[in-house]
Amino acid sequence: MPLLRHALLFPTLPSPLPTPALPKNAPLSSPHRYSTRGFPSSRGLLRCSLVSVSPDMPPTKGESRGTRPSPAEVSRTIMELSSRGTLSTLTPDGWPIGIGARFVVDARGAPALCLNQPDSLIAIGGRSSFHVQFEQSRSRTPQCTLLGSLSKPDDELLLKTGVWMTSSEYINADPDPIRNFAEKIVDEMNLQHAEDVRRLCNVYVDSGFEVTDAKMIWVDRLGFDLYICSGEGVFAARIPFPREVEDEKGVKSSFN
Repeated sequence: MPLLRHALLFPTLPSPLPTPALPKNAPLSSPHRYSTRGFPSSRGLLRCSLVSVSPDMPPTKGESRGTRPSPAEVSRTIMELSSRGTLSTLTPDGWPIGIGARFVVDARGAPALCLNQPDSLIAIGGRSSFHVQFEQSRSRTPQCTLLGSLSKPDDELLLKTGVWMTSSEYINADPDPIRNFAEKIVDEMNLQHAEDVRRLCNVYVDSGFEVTDAKMIWVDRLGFDLYICSGEGVFAARIPFPREVEDEKGVKSSFN
């Protein structure tokens, strides 16, 4: 399965994932400047806070639809792969508070939090946010913030200190089907097939400069993201697959 003959190259990735803008001659593993802007899901109140591209990104060819997962799908994937987050809410007397919490998600993606905080510290039914981040290949950390309200479950089998945080913004989205082995594939490509990663950059990324090093950051059902190093600096690129893949075999065959 050949790759598309066109890839997308940007100083920062135009994705719903937060991507660092890297300085020239910086090592691939140490990005240290972030440019963030909210990504609204509607004209109303934000329900999922994500990050878009850096405002100083130079003009590039437009990215066609279907080359990367949607913001809702990215959010579902982050929530499925993570187990810890930060709950931010107001105490009954109006003070803001942030609490670290472990969580699981139900079939709709709504997180169930297990908290050891007394009811007097958390205002049940009040507006809250739950922030979750997931490290990808030790090089990028996509983040998702869900906005909603807190409510106690009625099930007596649940812990008394358990609190449900509900959200309906991404119920209809599915987590990425290759999420459970994406990191394995990325590590394998970077450690065992580094030359192939550079070859893919030279063939499918129309950069206009010589690629001196490349590192795969993440892979999903629609393509993969990379950091590319050259004498011009460090760039981020997206190479889409020619068609959607559903399993590990499909991903690996797309690299050939």
